[in-house]
Amino acid sequence: MKKLTKRENELMELFWSEGAMFVKDLLDKYDEPKPHVNTLSTMVRTLEANGYLAHKAYGNTYQYYPIVTKDEYGKNSIGAMVANFFNGSYMDAISAFVKEEKISIDELEALIEQVKREK
Repeated sequence: MKKLTKRENELMELFWSEGAMFVKDLLDKYDEPKPHVNTLSTMVRTLEANGYLAHKAYGNTYQYYPIVTKDEYGKNSIGAMVANFFNGSYMDAISAFVKEEKISIDELEALIEQVKREK
């Protein structure tokens, strides 16, 4: 799954929160100065080509909807980060968070207990 750019992520956040929309609906979500409709349309088509969106045709206009959930994208992004920066080792990734004090030992223990309960 291709990583989203900042602007693509902003669009996907709108789709994840609002659901299916026409490009004109997207345009209404923006404050002034609004992006040009052709710019939004191109970005939406790119997201569709990259497998994030699909569409339903209504005559000659399309309503787009997400086919990748925010959760799926997040999990994939975490996996890519671990692969790229920690040689695929989730243990090394978690260790780095602990060493950098991004997660405390108490939080780590709580996470372990949560995982045990879920299994």
